[in-house]
Amino acid sequence: MVSNHSRHDRDSVSVSGKDYFKELGVRTFINAAGTYTRLTGSLLLPEVMHAMMHASHDYVDLDELQSRVGERLANLLGCEDTVITSGAASAITFGTAGVLTGMDKNKVVQLPDLTGMKNEVILQKSHRIEFDHAIRACGVRLVEVVTRKELENAINENTAMLWFLNTQNYQGEIQDVEFVEIGKKYGIPTFNDAAADLPPVENLWKYTQMGFDMVAFSGGKGLRGPQSAGLLLGKKKYIQAARLSMPPHENTIGRGMKVNKEEIIGMMVAVEHYLQRDHQKEWQYWEQQVNLIGDAAKSVETVETDIIVPRIANHVPTLRIWWNRDKIDASADEIRNQLRTGHPSIETVGTPDMIEITTWMMSPGQERIVARRINEILKAYLR
Repeated sequence: MVSNHSRHDRDSVSVSGKDYFKELGVRTFINAAGTYTRLTGSLLLPEVMHAMMHASHDYVDLDELQSRVGERLANLLGCEDTVITSGAASAITFGTAGVLTGMDKNKVVQLPDLTGMKNEVILQKSHRIEFDHAIRACGVRLVEVVTRKELENAINENTAMLWFLNTQNYQGEIQDVEFVEIGKKYGIPTFNDAAADLPPVENLWKYTQMGFDMVAFSGGKGLRGPQSAGLLLGKKKYIQAARLSMPPHENTIGRGMKVNKEEIIGMMVAVEHYLQRDHQKEWQYWEQQVNLIGDAAKSVETVETDIIVPRIANHVPTLRIWWNRDKIDASADEIRNQLRTGHPSIETVGTPDMIEITTWMMSPGQERIVARRINEILKAYLR
């Protein structure tokens, strides 16, 4: 009886309405840019926040929780296994580590010393980005290739893994299906970094069904889970091996990449909620929002707009705004700065000649504020 009463009291405690950002002098803004880490990603869904608060009330065994959540999500996503990581970058490190060590705990302790292990990961030159540091953290050497012939010639007894950056699928000569085919031909595991590739929802199972052995997603982007969490899914033997380098294991390269019980539960709920959303209705709402902002911008003389949808990554309606500099005496960078430093602050992205805006990370109604401010600022620079 005491335990039940205590739980009721804890669940009934209201969250303080204190504005800590204001107290600290940290300015908040309307996110018209997207799910960038420097902009703190996305806002937690209320369902996710509630689940995390509930999880904070009790202790559990971390390994057991990861196993149960992993099984549950694997069933939902039609793959062999999943594990919650501390972001997509850590999923890359853990996945690489799992390939290198297998279930050999002595090798887990040995990393990043690769003595006696395979030590090369092959990737396309067009897929080299800053985030491949997460692979190199395991001690491997990255081998760059351009053509299929180069890739096949580069495979040798030291090749541990083939790594693929999903956002660059159409930039490299070897696209996803062919990449998987090569991996299977030579018995080399393939890893697909699809961190920012939700939506569309079917990507959660598309790449594992395609044959990739492991796939990574960010938790704090389209899923709107914890910003410091990610999702690693794929073949059970690699996921289980990856977990040996994860907390709560202590003498590992991943000890500092902790994910707590609240984040694990939050990610589980975020994935479940994402699968249940009305994605078509959500898309239509985003289109209405960007059209509203676009109409406000186009009402200013010489301003032009269009709406694009990136083929891969941040695959959402994206408004582009540009204008005749002879009529509007400001660069896109200047307009962006006006938006950022105005009231309220609005963050956008783009080029020196163009502003780009997405609405999928805005709270309802903020699109009207953005539309008004864009219109006001452009008018102010009219000659």
